[in-house]
This record gives sequence, C-alpha cells and structure tokens, in this order.
Amino acid sequence: MDGNGRWAELRGLPRSEGHKRGVERVSEIARAACGVGVKALSLYAFSLENWKRPESEISVLMKLLETFLINDLDNFIKDSIRFRVIGNREKLPEHIKTLIGHVEKMTENNSRLILHCALSYGGRDEIIRAVKKIVQSGISAEAITEEYLGSLMDTAGMADPDLIIRTSGEQRLSNFLLWQSAYSEFLFTSTLWPDFTKEEFLESLYQYQMRDRRFGKVKDGTIQCS
Repeated sequence: MDGNGRWAELRGLPRSEGHKRGVERVSEIARAACGVGVKALSLYAFSLENWKRPESEISVLMKLLETFLINDLDNFIKDSIRFRVIGNREKLPEHIKTLIGHVEKMTENNSRLILHCALSYGGRDEIIRAVKKIVQSGISAEAITEEYLGSLMDTAGMADPDLIIRTSGEQRLSNFLLWQSAYSEFLFTSTLWPDFTKEEFLESLYQYQMRDRRFGKVKDGTIQCS
C-alpha cells in the first residue's frame, strides 16, 4: 500500500493526512475482496525499515493503527473477517500488541476472509527468525524441507500469494514475502494507494485471471525440445 505520503505532498497536505486516507482505503478494498470471493488479503502496512522514519510519523501511524483496530472490530465480526498480524512484534508498543491480540482472538473463528496485516515486517527478518528456530530445535539437516521451513514462518498455514499488487509506480518487492512470492504474479500500478479504488482492484483481479500460470511446467500438448 504505497504512496500515502506522496499523495498528501501533491496536495500540499501533511503526510499524516495521506496515511489517514490510506487507512480509509483499506476498508473499501477489504469489502471488495469479500464481495468477489477472495479468501485471503494481505496488506503490507508497516515494514521493519519504516522504524527509521521520524518519530512523529511513526507515532501517527501507530495511532491510526490503534483507531483502525478499535473502530473496525465490529465490522470484522459482522462481515466474518478474520484479522491476523504477521511480522516481528517485539518493536511494537505494548498497548498495540495487546490490542492486536484482542482483535485476533475475537475474530479467530471468522471464515469469509482472512485479512493479514504485515506490521513491523521484513521478509529477510522472517526467514532469519525461522532459521534460528531450526537451529534451536536441533533438527537434522536431512529433516529440513520446504514444508518444514514454511511451517516456521509468520505465514504458516497461509497459502502463498497468487497476486501481489503494488501501488504508486514503484516496481520492487521491498522485502515483502520473499519466501512466499516465488511463483506469485505481480501487478504494478502508478496509482497512489489513497486513490486505489474498488474498481481498480477488481480490474487487477481480472488482469490476474488472464495470466497463464505454469509454475515452471509446460502446457499439456506442448512439445519441449532440448
């Protein structure tokens, strides 16, 4: 969800206003995902690298997160949306960690949509934490498989993402789901996140449906020459 700050700066507004508009967009896109039968939606909300931003901006982001969780809990329950956080929670303020745990608990039996929120998240950090768990377990090298390593990730139990959309015109992963995105489809749009509408989201899903996903294989009936 990229481009909140630039959206605000283009309008002569403080960056905080862009983040506020970005949070409002989350609810619209989540409802749109529910409406077309998407089962899981993952939002990259705050990266580990974002902790390097000015303290004033971080404070605004944490307050917006707190307000979002408090205000949207009833909607999560009403719409049967399960909320889960992935990422390194150690750096999050204690009251935010407590609130996250409460919302996760209150929505754990919801089944219409799983809304994953990547907070204090970094793909490399996630892999390193998983490897540390392997070392601490004392498991033999022969027992380490893709499935086993995947079970130690923050995303354990989640399907790998089919489609990754990045807004704002940037064309990179920025340390997002590095392990899980090996065969994801990518879509980059120049639209800034606060302007990313339900209609553009649905158009992105349509474009995804037109993709030919082979996962390294060839189509039936195709002759492969060496």
